Amino acid sequence: MFPSLLDPAAAVVVAGVVGLLVGSFLNVVIHRLPKMLERGWRAQCAELAGQTPANEPAYNLVVPRSACPACGHRITALENVPVVSWLALRGRCRACGAAIPARYPIVELLGALLAMLAIWHFGPTAKGLAACGLLWTLVALTFIDADTQLLPDDLTLPLLWAGLLVNLGGVFVPLADAVIGAIAGYLVLWSVYWLFKLIRGKEGMGYGDFKLLAALGAWLGWKALPGIVLLSSVAGAVVGIVLMVVHRRDGGTPLPFGPYLAIAGAIALFVGEPLARLYLPGP
Repeated sequence: MFPSLLDPAAAVVVAGVVGLLVGSFLNVVIHRLPKMLERGWRAQCAELAGQTPANEPAYNLVVPRSACPACGHRITALENVPVVSWLALRGRCRACGAAIPARYPIVELLGALLAMLAIWHFGPTAKGLAACGLLWTLVALTFIDADTQLLPDDLTLPLLWAGLLVNLGGVFVPLADAVIGAIAGYLVLWSVYWLFKLIRGKEGMGYGDFKLLAALGAWLGWKALPGIVLLSSVAGAVVGIVLMVVHRRDGGTPLPFGPYLAIAGAIALFVGEPLARLYLPGP
């Protein structure tokens, strides 16, 4: 993806362009994957009930073509250029004038900026490319969880295995640290889940949070986990308090924890070692 002939500055520019394209695809994943899961669950429920699943048209990450949800206008290639098309259309559907949410170009820009940061920080290397993959997946998980309070196994489990695979060669951490990180990441939040349930009699988080922290442990190692848990917990508490004060939300209203884990994981990717030195004794 990044030929050795590219100097670092050119590699960062290429990463930005590729990141915009990936960000456009991430918008498709964020929108369609939860709907794909719902269709699968309906089919499974129908089978368990002894019914014939509904014969629905194909719906996946490739088909049908993207269309305006308000009028069904098929999005053309020129209308699907990352960021540029949204600006040219002034955030409106060309056919019916319905508003196109600003989140679409925001996700595309996030894909570009995170890729540029990864290549700038790690260089045009296998490590930089792997970091891009991790960050792009975290973006998808963040927005899906914010929308649906779901962290799909279709993303968290491949992310976990990818982390272990990448660290077979010690790209980010030694393999032993990655394996311990995956185990500890799952068990930490699993323990919190059951402790909360025993004390309060209700669930405080979902199993997807366990799997996401396990995946981050597989990528970044066990030493990064305390920092990730601390950063995500503080961010979640602050946002929860602000929502309670500003929007008068009930303290019992569930909030997705995945976005805070993802943000904390992204921070740990870049500053994990100095962060770990703050709470782990030196040699």
